[in-house]
Amino acid sequence: MAHARRSHPPLPALYAQIVTNPRSARPRGRARVAQRLQRSVGALSTAALTRMEADIPWVADLDAQDRSMIGLVLQSGISGFVDWYRDPGVLPVRAEVFGAAPTAFAGVVSLEQTVALVRLSIDVVEENIVDVVSAEDLPEVRSAIDSYAREIAFATAEVYARAAEQRGAWDARLETLLVDSVLRAPADRSDDELSSRASALGWRSKGFVTTVVGQIADGADLGPVRHFAHAKGLDCLCAVQGHRLVVILGGVRDDGAPAADLAATFADGPVIVGPVVPGLADAGRSANAAFAGLRVVGSWPGAPRPVRADDLLPERALDGDDEARADLVERVYARLAEDPVVLETVRTYLEQGSSMEASARALFVHANTVRYRLRRASELSALSPTDPRDAYTLRIALTLGGLGRPGDDRVL
Repeated sequence: MAHARRSHPPLPALYAQIVTNPRSARPRGRARVAQRLQRSVGALSTAALTRMEADIPWVADLDAQDRSMIGLVLQSGISGFVDWYRDPGVLPVRAEVFGAAPTAFAGVVSLEQTVALVRLSIDVVEENIVDVVSAEDLPEVRSAIDSYAREIAFATAEVYARAAEQRGAWDARLETLLVDSVLRAPADRSDDELSSRASALGWRSKGFVTTVVGQIADGADLGPVRHFAHAKGLDCLCAVQGHRLVVILGGVRDDGAPAADLAATFADGPVIVGPVVPGLADAGRSANAAFAGLRVVGSWPGAPRPVRADDLLPERALDGDDEARADLVERVYARLAEDPVVLETVRTYLEQGSSMEASARALFVHANTVRYRLRRASELSALSPTDPRDAYTLRIALTLGGLGRPGDDRVL
């Protein structure tokens, strides 16, 4: 049976010198028993390893080098127990001894497997100890083994917990670097290249991607963000940049849902949802729009939370965002310009203070004709001239369109 070489912490010297100090022992009796135990270290280690290979299937499936390493670890651990038993005044060695095992061995044995090894080896030692020490000394030796086993259990948990924290911190650093790489990705970088790197952090999606940016509280962890993404079946990459939290979500719908729901996991303040893009390679474009929106959202007091970066196109354009200016011209002005009559009606309606009757008089048409043309404008631009916010966006788009009409030499 093949075993995946995961990045687990090293299997410790299972019986390292990590024990409490029973103070009731008789010094001379301990020295005598320890001498007998020392002569039996090899036999006890061999018995434990043989039992492991017979009773724990994955041990037998290890290669010869790894099985040999387990044998050395067992022998070293039992020797450590003997040394401690001989001299109970020796202070216990803490969990750092676990790091002594070779790095290559670390990827073979998991925490669950380590616990199984410890449990079985203790059982084997206790079963065979009756042939090593006298009946008079047996209770005391077994009590010492129990104390030793408890300390190993605590130390094992401590080491694996510490290693898990270290792996988590390392993954977080890798994730931060990857997010930075995505945000700075050149236009010619392929989605496959970025996705292959992201897959190491669990990224699976090749679907639509969006970026969400906002504030994060000091000392806040990213657990709620990851929990949200997992619950929604989304891929997630996170990075903290100062007080800003950047979240790249994969697997969203083409309208961005359910990315907006992520706002609840951010700290108080505005949350901006970038435009939906085809893949991870385009996430930088989505993020740039979201950052631009975060920079100007304060100029729209009534902005919802979250707010789409595309809903902040007027403010972004006034702030000098060339992408926003181009979007307003292409997606609003150019579409209205497809029907010059509609374009002129919208311009007149805005200039007349959004008055239907005044617009009708200025255009020499009936008010119902103005209403019809404005509905047509809504169909073309997805903006309603009768809505105050949309009217503001239309006014900015028409102004920008007038500054740089198609065919003009002026550059927006």
